[in-house]
Amino acid sequence: MSEYLFSDLSVAGKTDDAEAFCDINERFTPTNGWYNFDQNRLVIFWGETYKGIKYANSVISFIDKVEGLDESLRNEYLGRAYFHRAYRYLNLCFQFRDVPFVSKIIESPKVNYKSTKREAIIRKLVEDMEFAVQHVPEQKEMTYIGMINKGACRQLLIKCYLANGDFQKAKDQADILIDQSGYALMTGTFGNFSNPNPKTWNITNNVIWNLHQGGNKTIAENTEAILVLPNRYGSDSGLRVRTMRNMGPRWNADEIQTPTGNLRAVENYARNSAAYNDELDFNRAFGRGQAVTRPTWFAEHSLWYLNGVNDEGDLRHSHTVGNWARMEDFKYNQPAATEYYGQNIRKSWVNPSTGQTEILCSDTIRSWFNWPHYKVWSESPEDDTPSANQYNGGGYDDFYCYRLVETYLLRAEAKYYLVDPTAVDDVNAVRRRAGCQQLYTTVDIDDIADERARELYMEEWRFTELSRISYCLALSGKPDNEGKTYDKDRLHEDSFWFHRITQYNNYYNKDIGANIRGRKYTIGRHNINWPIPYAGAAEANVLGDIGQNPGYDGYDPGVQKWETWQEAVADEE
Repeated sequence: MSEYLFSDLSVAGKTDDAEAFCDINERFTPTNGWYNFDQNRLVIFWGETYKGIKYANSVISFIDKVEGLDESLRNEYLGRAYFHRAYRYLNLCFQFRDVPFVSKIIESPKVNYKSTKREAIIRKLVEDMEFAVQHVPEQKEMTYIGMINKGACRQLLIKCYLANGDFQKAKDQADILIDQSGYALMTGTFGNFSNPNPKTWNITNNVIWNLHQGGNKTIAENTEAILVLPNRYGSDSGLRVRTMRNMGPRWNADEIQTPTGNLRAVENYARNSAAYNDELDFNRAFGRGQAVTRPTWFAEHSLWYLNGVNDEGDLRHSHTVGNWARMEDFKYNQPAATEYYGQNIRKSWVNPSTGQTEILCSDTIRSWFNWPHYKVWSESPEDDTPSANQYNGGGYDDFYCYRLVETYLLRAEAKYYLVDPTAVDDVNAVRRRAGCQQLYTTVDIDDIADERARELYMEEWRFTELSRISYCLALSGKPDNEGKTYDKDRLHEDSFWFHRITQYNNYYNKDIGANIRGRKYTIGRHNINWPIPYAGAAEANVLGDIGQNPGYDGYDPGVQKWETWQEAVADEE
């Protein structure tokens, strides 16, 4: 959710929170904007990432000290450790740009780190992931789901090849993963079909809904899942999923009123309440949304048009089957609203006594938007007691890390850089599976980014992927849909990412939030590189200078950085 605040698809939604992270251009600095419990957790992307690198380096540093270890098993676990380190470093490279490269467990305190240039780190990641693909086994040869497998290594290698400008190698690896590795897109219904509250909101059994229900992500029938992160109740790593609360609209609010009577339009009743009606139980149908984030107009509406047509067949945006929810699908459920009880709610109405249009929703940022219910829904039995009136969500759903559908879009991206016209076939394969009636005849990089938005919403790290694509596009010399090309060394001045922000994020590009508690929705070109945090990085590095990114306090273009990863490794000694 924090990542998406830097994207074309989402912005901060809690308009009553003075800490709402919306004026990013002004507030995100080396010392500010890194953490607010209910707004963002950006601090995790540095601190927890380097912890993960440390854990991977523990294996890398000590595996050869394990006596009697079989060489094939040694290489298998070393390959997995390389995956964990490369996964984290690739993200760091496209969130922060140049960062310290740490290859081993240090044996004494080190407080003079320098950053290593992004392109040098990427070259090392390529080398490591080529090793991992060679030695880590396929999932079918493994006992446990959730451990790193060969398919996941190959997917990460594809991204590393793209970031290294090895576009043909990226395509070749994608060919293997798609055609020779035993994976296949799911095209029909499968697994367990859950229909949480059909009297209020009925779901028609469909492949897109099935794909994103937690219990179906790890089953053998799901041939699309490459790497899944199991997240189970009672396990050591179990996390309650708050997607409904964080990403659903705040519908049970005084900001949405009945046309007359000044009543709250929709209430969240407990089952044992006298006012409860199971046909109007939106609490358990949609969850008690608080709109910590909200989608942009582009994510709600214009993204879904192709060839000038709103594609009614697209299951990912289908209101008809129940995957996509709209505010007007709610109904007035206060018994006191006798004249309107059971009718669909309205954002405005024409008062018959005056003939004037009156607004019934006073906060359309937080309390009125449409959303992908199939991605947000999370069953929460713990919240479903007879007296509970707050169904926040908080189930323990598994997460996808990689699906084969992304491989198709990565291959399409590689083909675009290679000027291969069959890129359109990969994008259309994704669209056909989703039931789309409108298909592309040709694709550019914006079309591929659009399809990623439709398919991978809240799965991919959207900002990181747009930053990576910006870099790859600059490497390729190919244009975006406006015919613009970019310089990989000056992306902080202009980038494909910022092109997407200005074209499609109707908050950051118009400052529409300027009158909300005196706060603005802003983001800057330089925010394609996040600031190197003072706490946990620069503060402790007292004898060195990691080097701040352009656009932030402390930036100095003269700070020395390692040109090769070998120099960084030698300095560790």
